[in-house]
Amino acid sequence: MSKNTIIKGTLILTFAGLLTRLIGFFYRIFLSKALGAEALGLYQLIFPVYGICFTIYASGIQTAISKLVAEEAAKGSTKSAKRVLKTGILLSVTIASIISIIIYNSSDLIATKLLLHPETASSLRILAYVFPFCGITACINGYYFGLKKAGVPALTQLVEQIIRVGFVYFAALYFGGGKIKATCELAVAGIVFGEIASNIYNLISLTTQKKEPKISKGVENQYQSRFLHALAKMSVPLTANRLFISVLHSFEAILIPAMLQKSGLSDSEALSLFGILNGMAIPFLLFPSTITNSLSVLLLPAISEASAKQNTKLIAHTVSVSIKYSLILGIFSTGFFLFFGSPLGMSVFHIEEAGTYLVVMAWLCPFLYTATTLSSIINGLGKAHLTFLNSVAGLSLRIILLALIIPKFGIYGYLISVLISQLLTTALDVIIVVKNIPFKFDAINSLLKPGIITFFACSVFYRAYLFLKTVSKIPDVALIVLCAFALTAITLYLLKATNAIKMGEWKIT
Repeated sequence: MSKNTIIKGTLILTFAGLLTRLIGFFYRIFLSKALGAEALGLYQLIFPVYGICFTIYASGIQTAISKLVAEEAAKGSTKSAKRVLKTGILLSVTIASIISIIIYNSSDLIATKLLLHPETASSLRILAYVFPFCGITACINGYYFGLKKAGVPALTQLVEQIIRVGFVYFAALYFGGGKIKATCELAVAGIVFGEIASNIYNLISLTTQKKEPKISKGVENQYQSRFLHALAKMSVPLTANRLFISVLHSFEAILIPAMLQKSGLSDSEALSLFGILNGMAIPFLLFPSTITNSLSVLLLPAISEASAKQNTKLIAHTVSVSIKYSLILGIFSTGFFLFFGSPLGMSVFHIEEAGTYLVVMAWLCPFLYTATTLSSIINGLGKAHLTFLNSVAGLSLRIILLALIIPKFGIYGYLISVLISQLLTTALDVIIVVKNIPFKFDAINSLLKPGIITFFACSVFYRAYLFLKTVSKIPDVALIVLCAFALTAITLYLLKATNAIKMGEWKIT
């Protein structure tokens, strides 16, 4: 498989990821208004269960299918590649169906004892229907990733998101009697319909492929047994690692509302704050990470290939440049959210706290975006177990801090906990990269110049925003968006003019 094919596939996924993130971004704004902060908090509580279940029946199996299919395809055996897919689907759907039954029958217990909110039981019962469909889609996507055909998985993301958003919007309008009114159950039903639609698209894509000649049932069973063993051997450790991290994330999500209540808030107030934080502020904060996520997808194969060829010079250059641009993006995002976070949160959600949390959490951006890049570099070096350990260390510290700090300082205790734990994770990733790769770090062009330019540009544009707000009739959201585009363009120009960034830096040879 040529390098150009890999890059082309990555770009397709990146483009689809951007579109999906944009749709999801506006969908969250819609949900915040249609559900309200408290109901949005309840909706967010569903996702720990969703995440844990997906990890068990799909996550590790998808990666294992991708690797085995790639191996079989490299041998020129398309028949075996399809047998890997069939075996993977059988395994995933079996596990997913068992989990669906368990979740459906235990929904009241899970809602009361684990999520600590009995109101989520009905949403859990709806969610239980989606697991087998998610399993099939994940397996088919893994199959196409293995074949380096990114088009189908990319379109799958878009189909799922479009159907989910469309269903919830029109259903909320219909059941709301002409007004946009939604419930947690309706939002979860949107997930189910979106996954079913993407599942149908995936299955149709398979039918367009060339059919292979049939073989005897005995031989087919032998192949199935061999691939089942291979899939299990590869997916079990992957699933175990990801499950552990998923459980920690889920425990964190459940712990936050409970600790907020200990700080003196009522159940309703705690859920509302949780909904504002996770459903409003954090999506804004993570929006620029679409770029670093795309960079990470590009980095992993590039580092892996260079590592296999023992090209340390190329690895060092790639690492140096990728860390530099991740930091520049993080510094720019911090500046933007510090100046524009408060009016942005208020104008979009009409809730003051959303803007306040954006401003406070703005300091996370450089560490958050750089950690994504560093993790990809470490994975590319074949040391994925170290990123796992670093993630566990950071999450464990965060959970301990949540329990200790939130009861005393409320929601700001959560913000402090996130910042400290992210600092730890990023620091551990930096130590590993520095130990393994002798790269050059240009502090002046990576930190000093971007910091000064960003502060200067943001100050000027924020004053311009305040002036235009008083003299023009442009809607506040549109004005902020215009300022963001102009600010980005001017910042890039100044960075280039001061030689902080150079066009030829990304040339990989």
